[in-house]
Amino acid sequence: MYHGDVDPNAKFEFMNIVKQGVFWAVHLACFSALWVGVSWVAALVCLALYVVRMFAITGVYHRYFSHRSYQTSRVMQFLLAMLGCTAAQKGPIWWASHHRHHHRHSDTEDDIHSPIIHGIWFAHIGWVLSSQFLEPRLDLVKDLTKYRELRVLEKYNIVPPILLAVATYFLGVWLQAAYPQLGTSGPQMLVWGFFISTVLLYHGTFCINSFTHLIGKRRFPSTDHSRNNLFLALITLGEGWHNNHHYYPGSERQGFYWWEIDISHYILKVMSWFGLVWDLRVPPQRVYEAAGKLA
Repeated sequence: MYHGDVDPNAKFEFMNIVKQGVFWAVHLACFSALWVGVSWVAALVCLALYVVRMFAITGVYHRYFSHRSYQTSRVMQFLLAMLGCTAAQKGPIWWASHHRHHHRHSDTEDDIHSPIIHGIWFAHIGWVLSSQFLEPRLDLVKDLTKYRELRVLEKYNIVPPILLAVATYFLGVWLQAAYPQLGTSGPQMLVWGFFISTVLLYHGTFCINSFTHLIGKRRFPSTDHSRNNLFLALITLGEGWHNNHHYYPGSERQGFYWWEIDISHYILKVMSWFGLVWDLRVPPQRVYEAAGKLA
């Protein structure tokens, strides 16, 4: 292109190159663990930030922003959205819009998440790296775009994960100076607390797209191939009860029975005791009747 003409796809191609570069750089940074080593405190911070941010994805981006399965205040909504951004999976508007599209077209040609239609690689990671899905589907999230603070956060969604990375580094610096017996440092805490934790978080989240439509049991006759999987429920704090969720996506609780471990639900339940969230939606009786089992 020349003489002032602009290729409408150029911005997206450039942005996608940058996005892919950052994405794979985060993965490669994990190998720095070979040089910075590991300590029990760094491993503990890695686990803690994985769990907290997995809840931010499952309990907030998914159950709140995508499905509005409970209520909260406007201030708490923003704070939870900030927490969700630290997972480095873009903003709540982008995340919710693509997830709502997935539910509308689950396991059809239009479903970009479907391993049945597009294969495991594309469902797991290919669509995330594609230049086609850089922007949110704004027509599906008009209930979210009416909030100015969410639009600003969406625009600057990269800021929270950067601040978290900086915070983990300086936590390590402080611990090294104050408690040298712990054997940690700024670089070590950055690698384990941010990079490794983030990569584990990426793939834990992506497994719901790629594997819960292939591996597990089907309790409900949903219109797609969604399945329940205990292992994936454990590593994603409850998202593995995917057949339950696709049969009745309006429920905040995705483990429909007491024996179906759903850690995000437990966290939200405790938050409701303190008035931070409320109106947690549950499956109606007809759902249990369809399964042939009472709650």
